[in-house]
This record gives sequence, C-alpha cells and structure tokens, in this order.
Amino acid sequence: MARYTGPKARINRRLGALLYETAGAARALDRRNTPPGMHVRGRRPSNYGMALMEKQKIKHYYGLGERQLRRYFDAVGRKSGNTGELLLLMCERRLDNVVRRVGFTKTRPQARQGITHGHFRVNGVKVTKPSYQLRPGDIIEVRGRENLKNLYRGVIANASPDALDWVTFDSENLKATVLGLPGPSDISLPVDANSVVEFLSR
Repeated sequence: MARYTGPKARINRRLGALLYETAGAARALDRRNTPPGMHVRGRRPSNYGMALMEKQKIKHYYGLGERQLRRYFDAVGRKSGNTGELLLLMCERRLDNVVRRVGFTKTRPQARQGITHGHFRVNGVKVTKPSYQLRPGDIIEVRGRENLKNLYRGVIANASPDALDWVTFDSENLKATVLGLPGPSDISLPVDANSVVEFLSR
C-alpha cells in the first residue's frame, strides 16, 4: 500500500478526529479543531461529502489504500450480518492494529514500520505483512534479539495501551495472545460505517 506521507495534523483537522496519534498532530487538533486553510467556509457537506469523509477516516486510521478497502468490502459483503460492522471488525483484526492497541507501539504507522522490518513473529514465524489477519490462538511476540526487546520495552513503558477483552498482553515477556474475535464494542474508531457501505455500494 502507498502510505500517506503528508502533514498528519491537516488530516486530523480536516476530518475532525484523532486519526494520526503523533504528538504534533494531536496537539494541532486540540489547539484548532477547525479544518485547515485561511478562509474556511462553514457550509454543511452534502450526504455524499459526509460519506466520503467517513470513508477517509477508515482509510487514514487503519492505513488502508482504496483498493485494499474495496477488497475488504467485497470480502465482508459475502457474509451475513451488518456489513459496516463486519468491515470495521476485519480492520480491527489487522496485525498492525493489534500491535498498536496492546501497547507495543505508540502509533499505527510505527507498528507498520516495525512489522515490515521483521520485528514481530506470529506463532513463531516472522510476519512482514501489516495486514495479516489474526485468529483466536495466535501469539504475537517480538523477535529474540536483545536490541529489539530493549527498544520495545522502552516504548511500552511510555505507551498508552487499550484494554482489550479479546487479546491478553504480557509486557514482561513481550507477548500478546489472541483469545477470540473482536466484537462491536471493541471497534476503536467512531465512524458511521453504514454510510461508508452505501458509498462503496454505488
């Protein structure tokens, strides 16, 4: 996926949500939660514009490209249940998202970088795909190199992990265990998924 390398604070302000968690981007949103630009018009966006913004939130928050989001949508469209909810739950099961949420890293881009550089193993096998879909019983751990373990121990000491019911985290041994599948209450992004489904169904 072509990752976003532009100004993260502008994305946070434009979409009105903390999508990028770097310190500077978070401060910018706290200081000015209005859209960026000198003369911003206060017009209410159309239904199409609102749905597009909700889709952009999902893409930036989880680090997805347009084609990857479409693939996820096609995959969950064949399943029974709420399509929008299933789409977000599929995103929640991504390896980079879980690495961020248990506290290995401070941000999702940081988690993606660590995974692509081969810092993590799943069930004893090195995984370099941030989009890897985790299943119940999977064990995520830092590779057995002392420099990597010291790096992530330092990050964990200053990170703000989320309390997850479906994943346990052992900070001493740098190991996370997936106990089950996430539920609707485990979705970390407040977004109107139904409007995104309607947008992608056009």
